[in-house]
Amino acid sequence: MTGKSVVSHKVKPSKDTITEVAKKLAIEQAKDRELVKGVFKYYEVPGGVMEFCFKKYKGDPLEKYELHDNKVYTIPLGVAKHINNNTWYPIHQYTKNEDGSPAQTIGQKIRRMAFQSLEFMDVDGMGDDISKVITVNNVLHR
Repeated sequence: MTGKSVVSHKVKPSKDTITEVAKKLAIEQAKDRELVKGVFKYYEVPGGVMEFCFKKYKGDPLEKYELHDNKVYTIPLGVAKHINNNTWYPIHQYTKNEDGSPAQTIGQKIRRMAFQSLEFMDVDGMGDDISKVITVNNVLHR
């Protein structure tokens, strides 16, 4: 090395960049507030009740939800996304990484609950790839 020190400078975002981000956030926030109608499915406790509080954006009030299995609800899209994206737990499996040493990975995601839309809507951000989701119901044939 030549003895020169390297000085790093923090780059401040321009006002235009901040304005663009604020506009995009406002659009996303408005979309998340749109109401959607669907059926709440509680796979972990069939027939049960799920209670939770939800707040996504600064300035939003903290809202409490009480959802009963197999009941129809009209809720904000952001809450439906939360239910479909954040209510699972992992089943781990052991594998070997590139150098042959043991590693742990998520082998399977077990969904605890879901919100199934009763409307046609944009499914972006609603969880797993919709073409890969398979729901099986027990059917009695008489």
